[in-house]
Amino acid sequence: MSTTVKTLEKPRLSIKVQTIATLSAIVGAVAVPQLFHALGAVSGVGTSLGEVFLPMHLPIILVGLLAGQYAGAIAGLLGPLASFAISGMPSAVMLPFMMIELCVYGLTAGLLRNVKLPTIVKVVIAQIAGRAVRAGAILLGVNVFGSQINVSTIWTSIGTGLFGLALQWALLPLIVYRVDNLKKNDN
Repeated sequence: MSTTVKTLEKPRLSIKVQTIATLSAIVGAVAVPQLFHALGAVSGVGTSLGEVFLPMHLPIILVGLLAGQYAGAIAGLLGPLASFAISGMPSAVMLPFMMIELCVYGLTAGLLRNVKLPTIVKVVIAQIAGRAVRAGAILLGVNVFGSQINVSTIWTSIGTGLFGLALQWALLPLIVYRVDNLKKNDN
């Protein structure tokens, strides 16, 4: 018995469109977290809003869903690096793990772009893949390279980020739906 994956007929995007989408996602991965950090500073909670709402994940998963695996993976890899270069966040210790995690988010979301599944399911699959690879990278970093990260960070970040996961479940399917409908109306 063979299993086939049903795909959608989404148009292939030009390199120019994918490049613009990638750059936009990188800008979003820098700007959106800064908004949350500014709100955290004003409210007195510091950077914890970023840890709770996971704002850097939104543009990365979104670009994967809309522009494909290359745009998603590149934006996921370079978004945290650009943010670190500009703002110093994420911290140098967490930077490689976030680069790996967000790269997997964008790659997975992009690979699922044309698969016939509800968008929320695609988001959940990307989230699980990204968090699983991040956990593996942290364990590798601690056990092989002697990284100074506490392994409990894996579970703590999942619990702390539940609101962010829910935000992604609510916003990303709506945005993808809206963009897809705009494309249909333009044709």
